[in-house]
Amino acid sequence: MSCRDDRRLVSARRKTSVSLERRRAFRWLLLPAAELVVPSIAWSAAAKIASARLWPAQEYTRVIVEAPMPIAHTLITLKDPNRVVLELQGAELTPDLAELPLRVQATDPYIAAIRFGTRPPDVLRIVFDLKQETRPQLFALQPVAEFGHRIVLDLYPLAPYDPLMAFLESRDAAAEAKQAASAPARPVAEPKSAPNSAPKSAASRRKITVAIDPGHGGEDPGAIGRRGTYEKNVTLAIGRKLKRLIDAEPGMRAMLTRDDDYFVPLAARVQRARRVEADLFVSIHADAFREARARGSSVFALSESGATSAAARWLAQKENAADLIGGVDLDTRDPTLARTLLDLSQTAQISDSLKVGRQMLDSIGAINPLHKGAVEQAGFAVLKAPDVPSILVETAFISNPDEELKLRSERQQAKFAESMGDGIRRYFAANPPLARRGTGTG
Repeated sequence: MSCRDDRRLVSARRKTSVSLERRRAFRWLLLPAAELVVPSIAWSAAAKIASARLWPAQEYTRVIVEAPMPIAHTLITLKDPNRVVLELQGAELTPDLAELPLRVQATDPYIAAIRFGTRPPDVLRIVFDLKQETRPQLFALQPVAEFGHRIVLDLYPLAPYDPLMAFLESRDAAAEAKQAASAPARPVAEPKSAPNSAPKSAASRRKITVAIDPGHGGEDPGAIGRRGTYEKNVTLAIGRKLKRLIDAEPGMRAMLTRDDDYFVPLAARVQRARRVEADLFVSIHADAFREARARGSSVFALSESGATSAAARWLAQKENAADLIGGVDLDTRDPTLARTLLDLSQTAQISDSLKVGRQMLDSIGAINPLHKGAVEQAGFAVLKAPDVPSILVETAFISNPDEELKLRSERQQAKFAESMGDGIRRYFAANPPLARRGTGTG
């Protein structure tokens, strides 16, 4: 045998060996979850996974893997059946990560089960068995606040979420239910219109739309009270109550920028309000300060020329950091939207925002002391819709023990919602919105 033939034989054997190793490594992917054996991993230089979290929602499901150091990672998408595989280089299967499959909820729209495996020499694999085909997005976040290095996997539906369609579907479903409940037992003939009756104006036919924005959510808890109260839970509870009140008002309706415990980027909140042609945007928060004695409700509007106080500036900086904490893939942000939010003149919007802010202060001051008696202004990113009057309501200080108790109370949450609803009604009574064209969402 010649040297050349010998080299070919060695090369062929190596290829066969590699092929067998690859087949063995991927064979476990075909096993049902019940038959998969989780291997024991004991690498001396393995990266410790500090925590793993799961945030399921209809809009998308988010998986977070956090570690004290960066971990090299890749994503594999497989079909028949649908699943995605997250590969972590040199990572160890810690007890917290091993519990991730137990956190899968039956109501999760996308994840059916989670299991683990390895690929020699030191790759940990997390397999997500899916209920449907998804559009996965994977990105990493640098340490911020109390968080370390995070790997974020978002599983989106193939058809992107459309806030307008979701809004219209929920409105139509509510209208059908109301019509069915009030339907007469026997058909009643429609009365004929009087010949000289004048048609209603477009403004009177169109319902006033209020976008309610419960602050924070998902990975971003917002402020946390001494009793462990999360701002994100308080804002969602008050937001849902306010939505019910507005929907019950003749000629008005409301949409929530988030309706569950998941993260929505600041720019997306603004975009959703504009997509449904909102006449007003109300962002709900629960303030926190370094000193526990700080108390009272506040209302903020946007400022183009700087904050009206050092406290307002500090608060705007804190709220604007929500994207860093909640986790935004900076590579996929829409630069056109960013320019729209930052560059357009918003003089008229700010003027209207100050008007509704004053009405809101008068109403909310009847149920809780005011921290400041005037509407403050600062550069809040979530208030930068150029064509929608926008305010941010700090309902109370969650860092104040007494006010934290109020925020935890269902009764007090209802009072906050009622006072905000009253302020909204008073504003529109004095400032009727103009008729709009376009989507025909009336």
